[in-house]
Amino acid sequence: MVREGKESREVVKIINKHGPSGFVAFVAWVGAFVYFVHAAKNFGDVLWGFVESLVWPGVLVYHVLKLLGA
Repeated sequence: MVREGKESREVVKIINKHGPSGFVAFVAWVGAFVYFVHAAKNFGDVLWGFVESLVWPGVLVYHVLKLLGA
């Protein structure tokens, strides 16, 4: 915190170090998208593959937690 005279000014420094994990998540999403779209026959299949590639991490976590008995 920096104080100057009667006015006070707060300095907040925010550091995010999520770059590597974000990159891994992005690469995993791209891989899932390619996996689900590789056999698409029309644009509707491509859209469905996109939706599946967005949802699969949640399904995976659900099944892992279920396996662990949580």
